Amino acid sequence: MITFLIAIVILVGGYFIYGSLMERIFGADKNRQTPAYTLQDGVDYVPMGWSKIFLIQFLNIAGLGPIFGAIMGAVYGPSAFLWIVFGTIFGGAVHDYFSGMMSLRNNGISLPELAGKYMGTAFKQFMRIFTLFLMVLVGAVFIAGPAGLLAKLTPEYLDFTFWAIVVFIYYVLATLLPIDKIIGKIYPVFGFALLFMAVGIAGSIIYYCAPVPEIIPANLVNMHPSPDKYPIFPMMFISIACGAISGFHATQSPLMARCLKNEKLGRRVFYGAMVAEGLVALIWAAAAMSFFGSVGGLQLFLAENGNNAAVVVDKITESWLGKVGGFLAILGVIAAPITSGDTAFRSARLIVADFIKFDQKPLKNRLYISIPLFIVGFILLQVNFDVLWRYFAWANQMLATATLWVITVYLVGEKKCFWITLLPAMFMTMVVSTYILIAPEGFQFSNTVGYIGGGICTLLSLILFFSWKYKKNNLKI
Repeated sequence: MITFLIAIVILVGGYFIYGSLMERIFGADKNRQTPAYTLQDGVDYVPMGWSKIFLIQFLNIAGLGPIFGAIMGAVYGPSAFLWIVFGTIFGGAVHDYFSGMMSLRNNGISLPELAGKYMGTAFKQFMRIFTLFLMVLVGAVFIAGPAGLLAKLTPEYLDFTFWAIVVFIYYVLATLLPIDKIIGKIYPVFGFALLFMAVGIAGSIIYYCAPVPEIIPANLVNMHPSPDKYPIFPMMFISIACGAISGFHATQSPLMARCLKNEKLGRRVFYGAMVAEGLVALIWAAAAMSFFGSVGGLQLFLAENGNNAAVVVDKITESWLGKVGGFLAILGVIAAPITSGDTAFRSARLIVADFIKFDQKPLKNRLYISIPLFIVGFILLQVNFDVLWRYFAWANQMLATATLWVITVYLVGEKKCFWITLLPAMFMTMVVSTYILIAPEGFQFSNTVGYIGGGICTLLSLILFFSWKYKKNNLKI
C-alpha cells in the first residue's frame, strides 16, 4: 500500500515539477495567437475551453490501454509500478506535450507533416503510411473491444455484430461532423464515468486495505508464469503502453492543438492528460495485483478466464463498487475505447487531408476521404481481436519511438536541451527492436539474440543521430 500511495504522489508531483520544466524548455508563449483563431473553420479548428479539451484529450488517449494493458502488465509484478510512474513522467507526458505543442506552433498539422518538416521527405512518407495504417487499425480494435463488452452486458439478441454496427455508425458521425457537435458535447459525460471509476477503485484499494505488493528487492523479479518466454524487458514495456508512453497519443494531440486558446494551457492539456492516464493505469495495476490476494491469484484468475482482462474489470468493479458503481465503471471502460476509436478515424481523415491539401470544410470532401478509411476498418474488423491487439501494441510503441526521435531533432534545431527526449528515444528503440526479434508474433529469436540485436539497433540509431548533429553543426560554421 505504501508503494501505491508514494507512486500517486510522485506522478502528481511530476506534473508540477517536470511538467513545468518541459514548459520552460519549449517556451510556451501566452501572447502568441493559436491556430484555433488564425485558422478557425467551424469543423476542426474550433476554440474551446481548456477543461473541455483536457477531457477530450484524456478520453482520446485512454482507450483500453491504461486499463487492460495495466492489468496484463500486472502479471509481471510490482515492476509495473516503476514503468508506469517513471515512463509517464519522463517518457509519455514529455512525448505528448512536445508533439502537441509542436503541432500548435505549426498550424495544428498532423504528426506525419511534423515529421517531414524536421526529418525530411522520405521520413514523412514513411510516417504517413505507418501512421495512417495505425489509425485505421486503432479504429478497428476499438470497435471490436467495446462491442464485445456491450454484448456481454445486454440480451443475447443484441450480439457482437449488432453492437459493432452501432459503434461503427457512431464513428462515421464523429469523424464527419464538426468537433464541437458530438465529441465536444458527450466527452465530458464519458470523462466523468472514467474518472469516477478510477477514483472509486483507488478509494476501494485504500478502504479495504488491499494487499498491494510493495517495491522491495524480493518483488522486483519477473512474476510472469512463463518468465523465459515473456521476459520483463521488453514484454512488459509493450503490454503497458498507454499507461506509460504511446505513439497513438501523438496522433491525437494535433486534434486538440487546433482547439487550444492559449499556449500556456498546453501543459494542462497534453502533459496533464498523460499524467491522468498514468494514474488510471497505476490504480488498475494495483487493483489487479491485490484484489485476488496476490499477483499469483491474478494469474490464476486470468488463466481460468482465457486471459480476458475485461472479466477482471467486471469482477473488481462489481465487488468493490456494487451494482450501480460497477455499471458506471463498466460504462467508463466502454466509453474509453469508443472515444479513442472515433478520433482515430478523425485523425486518419486529417492526415490524408494534410497530405493531399484537401479543404475539410465542405462535407463532401470529408466523405471522399472517410469512406475508403471506413471500408478498410471494416475489413480489419474481420480479423481476430487478439491478433489485432498484439500488432497494434507493437506498432503503437514503434510510433512513440519515431515521435521521440522527431522531437529530439526539433530540439536540436531549436538549440534546446535535446537529452530530455534523446534518452527516452534510445530506451524505446531498444524496447521495440528487441521485442520484434523475440516476440511470438515477431521473429521468435532467442532472448540473447534479441538483446544483442536490440542493442545494435539502438547503437546504430545513436551513431546516426550524432553524425547528423555533427554535420548540421559544421554546415552552420
